[in-house]
Amino acid sequence: MTATVYIVIHSIFHHIYKLSLEVQKGLEESGVKTKLFQVEETLSEDILKKMHALPKLDLPVITAEQLTEPDGIIFGIPTRFGTMSAQMKTLLDSTGKLWSTGALSGKFAGTFFSTASQSGGQETTALTTVTYFAHHGMIYVPFGYANVNLFNVDEVVGGSPYGAGTVTNGDGSRQPSAIELGIARNQGENFGKIVSTFVLGKN
Repeated sequence: MTATVYIVIHSIFHHIYKLSLEVQKGLEESGVKTKLFQVEETLSEDILKKMHALPKLDLPVITAEQLTEPDGIIFGIPTRFGTMSAQMKTLLDSTGKLWSTGALSGKFAGTFFSTASQSGGQETTALTTVTYFAHHGMIYVPFGYANVNLFNVDEVVGGSPYGAGTVTNGDGSRQPSAIELGIARNQGENFGKIVSTFVLGKN
């Protein structure tokens, strides 16, 4: 039986979306089936326009119930003041019924991020997201330093032991670099191998 991984993102300015496409490539290279979703947008069109948001992504909007379907889920999370965006939190806060029935227990979870600056909270966003995984009994898979470019200090490089990442600049003008995209793909491949190994062993 082939393992399935869902990628669930929030991406107003498409930085996370660009990373997610590389995560998806890595997952598929590892042999797992994937689906890419976005969370429901909670901001009005007026507010999004004032923020100069990019056009909404042409992706299905995930429901809490759909989180029960895959063997693993990787969440692509834009950081807001050192924690996840309200839109991502709205999804996770809606999983109370799943928690009460243990529906997500034993599923694998991973994370990747975007922040405005290098000190903008990629690690704190991971740490404040892990509490959801712990309460659900999910198995969190950090990336570690599996990619040598996480040691690169010659240029700005997003990412951490908790997952791939990109640094966007305060106005969102910086796009994910080739190095950051490569780290994201690497994370997807590693996550996929772990989930696949578990699913094959279980079956």
